[in-house]
Amino acid sequence: MQKTVKNIDFFKNIREIRECEFGIFYFFDGLVISEIKEGVVFNWSMAKKIIDIAYEIIGRDEPVAYISNRINPYSVVPTDWLKFYRNRHQLKYYSIVSYDKGGLSSIVLERLFFKEKIRQFEDLESAIAWSLSKIEEEKKGLTPQMK
Repeated sequence: MQKTVKNIDFFKNIREIRECEFGIFYFFDGLVISEIKEGVVFNWSMAKKIIDIAYEIIGRDEPVAYISNRINPYSVVPTDWLKFYRNRHQLKYYSIVSYDKGGLSSIVLERLFFKEKIRQFEDLESAIAWSLSKIEEEKKGLTPQMK
């Protein structure tokens, strides 16, 4: 069953919400969750805007997990991941919550360009639990640091 970030208990931990013309972004400690609007073609300029906001809210030195809560059908320009890396951004923990088969098909293309593993989930709470556990492991030094 589809859930928005505002409709789960974890929402009480929110640090900040930013709404852009292409979607809503929820910022928590070490975690960013997006809900992109229907029909959007998510590209590098949009991603750059959110990266800058994340640095402003969370900082550059904290490990961050990103969850794409795909409550609406939209597409991603998969080759724009190359621009992400060219600009020396790092994202070790990326998960997608998809509620239908259409959402899963776009993941196949993204995997071709995203250097780390993309985790798939069918519910938002599981994605949050996995992401927070990875952030906690990294803070405790249990996972290798990015260089």
